[in-house]
Amino acid sequence: MTLQEAYTFFESLKSNTTKKSEMKVYEKFLHILNGLKIREFSKDEIQFIETELDRLDLKSNPQNKKKYYNKAFTQFESYLKDTFSLTTKGYYTNLGMILGMAFGAAFGAVIFFAFERSMGITFGISFGMIIGLIIGAYMDSRVKTTGNQL
Repeated sequence: MTLQEAYTFFESLKSNTTKKSEMKVYEKFLHILNGLKIREFSKDEIQFIETELDRLDLKSNPQNKKKYYNKAFTQFESYLKDTFSLTTKGYYTNLGMILGMAFGAAFGAVIFFAFERSMGITFGISFGMIIGLIIGAYMDSRVKTTGNQL
């Protein structure tokens, strides 16, 4: 499946649905595909991307479209990140917030043990999220300056 075929396929899916949750998944795919069409790739790189689109089997007719295409989007995003070092806008910010909250909860329970346990966890999550947000925003700005952001 070529990039243009995939783009028109997701445009048709978007126009044929009324569910907002499905529309968001289709819009994410359209955003990435549009970003890929704009970028300069060699013929081999384009062929690798199109092979990956074929491997995702996007034209199948799944029962739960939102779940299926969301999983396909995650796989495609991961492929682009691993193969071409391309990320979407806010990728590292979201990742930093998630990791910051996870580690913050653990550290909050240990460090703020003098407070009530739930209060320590709350402080830890808050501080971890803020630190993860700062680090993630910095990483996103670096990716943007290098030109690897879609």
